[in-house]
Amino acid sequence: MVEQFVGTWTLTASENFDEYMKALGVSFATRQMGNMVKPKLVISVNDGVISMKSESTFKTTEIKFKLNDEFDETTADGRQTKTVITFENGKLVQKQSWDGKMTTLEREIQEGKLMARCVMDDVVALRTYEKA
Repeated sequence: MVEQFVGTWTLTASENFDEYMKALGVSFATRQMGNMVKPKLVISVNDGVISMKSESTFKTTEIKFKLNDEFDETTADGRQTKTVITFENGKLVQKQSWDGKMTTLEREIQEGKLMARCVMDDVVALRTYEKA
């Protein structure tokens, strides 16, 4: 159930995120900021619409979506993507496509923590969030 993701989550650990941003084509200056910020992830569900808000001192972004429905997303680093989010095997799986490229972000709850696995080609970053 998506309900297990609902709440406010704080980033506590980030592995290989700079390499992941490089693989996405994110500029050096934006990567510097991306590596420094510890965003809060606020997830809520209202009438079947899921809201995922990432809040930091650098930038706040929010997406609202229904599972399995493609939507247009402007990412924190400025990419315009076609995004679809599905719920598979207990994971929220977010697929972003742009300019013939694709990245996948898998979020799942493990031992009470929200684990986000970001995959671009052969680069994998792992970000760990704890409930605030």
